[in-house]
Amino acid sequence: MPDKADIGLIGLAVMGQNLVLNMADHGYTVAVHNRTGSVTDAFLRGSAAGASVVGAGSVEELVGLLARPRRVMLMVQAGKAVDAVLGALVPLLDEGDIVIDGGNSHYDDTARRERELAEHGVHFLGTGVSGGEEGARTGPSIMPGGPHVAWEAVKDVLQAISAKVDGEPCCEWMGEDGAGHFVKMVHNGIEYGDMQLIAEAYHLMDVCLGLDAKAMHDTFARWNEGVLDSYLIEITRDILGTYDDEGNLVLDSILDRAGQKGTGRWTVVGALEQGQPVTLMTEAVFARSLSALKDERERAARVLPGPSQRPQLDAQSVLADLEAALYASKIVSYAQGYMLLRSMAAERGWSTDPGVTARIWRGGCIIRSRFLKDITAAYEAEPELENLMQVPFFAAALAAADGAWRRVVAAAIAAGIPTPAMSSALAFYDGYRSARLPANLIQAQRDYFGAHTYERVDKPRGEHFHTDWIGSGGGVTSRTYEA
Repeated sequence: MPDKADIGLIGLAVMGQNLVLNMADHGYTVAVHNRTGSVTDAFLRGSAAGASVVGAGSVEELVGLLARPRRVMLMVQAGKAVDAVLGALVPLLDEGDIVIDGGNSHYDDTARRERELAEHGVHFLGTGVSGGEEGARTGPSIMPGGPHVAWEAVKDVLQAISAKVDGEPCCEWMGEDGAGHFVKMVHNGIEYGDMQLIAEAYHLMDVCLGLDAKAMHDTFARWNEGVLDSYLIEITRDILGTYDDEGNLVLDSILDRAGQKGTGRWTVVGALEQGQPVTLMTEAVFARSLSALKDERERAARVLPGPSQRPQLDAQSVLADLEAALYASKIVSYAQGYMLLRSMAAERGWSTDPGVTARIWRGGCIIRSRFLKDITAAYEAEPELENLMQVPFFAAALAAADGAWRRVVAAAIAAGIPTPAMSSALAFYDGYRSARLPANLIQAQRDYFGAHTYERVDKPRGEHFHTDWIGSGGGVTSRTYEA
């Protein structure tokens, strides 16, 4: 083992431990520290035994074990814990040293920390890591953001341990300050949307079509061989084929109350702040919130009637429609995610390349899928692409799915089965493809009660007008105009 470690890692929960083992597998010597020393000791005696991993009983000892420029990765809980570790770590570092935050930190916190550490001459990289425990061990998708000079100094380690697709690492620089964590946040928002869409498809199969677990398992297995080929479809197939010792489907024993850690909500808040209509992810977040009202829903089920009878449906034709509707909704979800990325990158001046994000999401991460190759190709062909739905490939796919998509949503409504994500995707698609929307009436209403003014179709954009709707208003208008 060399005299000095190549990199240090603080925080030995499962993700941290697996990243350390991954680094050691790729020839790096890793110094590790955990606030609870017994965790470090157990790790060194257990899975890290014999690996090029050295323990440190304190942050000071960890820093002393590292080669210069020092590289330290944090795998601690987002929020105050990160700031607490930085408070102990940064005074021990020298100019040019690098700190990598690999947790799910908020992008604004990351930008603040980069500024604060820069005052000490220390570089800070906010780095999204996706792939869960398995990905951390065998190769995750990694999204670093921050000073490019710092990225160059850690590129060897992060790209070595990342997943590889077609020989390319699923790790690239995402842009300045908070870009890496913002990209990871949008990734998680898309993940929320994908999971909700799949759950809605399962709900329709189960309740509306009355399919048994084997039929649903076989359907997802078939879908995983086509355009829907993805990690989430794959694990859904596996879930629908997993039984307990008594022969009961494990899924049937799981309470229908979904949890969330906050990144989905951050995506929705970020979309609202940017004025971007990320409707599908928003509905996916709210669907989890609604699921959390389990006791209240059970009481409501006893008093709120639904349709008196469900439509009689042909299972095979509905399943074919459902596959198309799921694919079309997925296109909308990613289009909305990239709208948000594009808007924030422009506002913050980030060098985020949407094609690169799609490329590094092809492997290692939770949303990895065949579909991302098509997105990568779209941005490679047109780097300044306005919206994915305008690409001929995706526009043709949406057109082909149009009838099936509407039949599925209509059938769900008739059956009283909620499909908030799939329905909102269709509504967004219809709104986006409409050259004229009823917003003229909304603007007239705003001008009527608040003198907010309006633009005219027969005048240049940017000229604002006001009508004295009630005949007794004055000539004063609102001083601000909001679209």
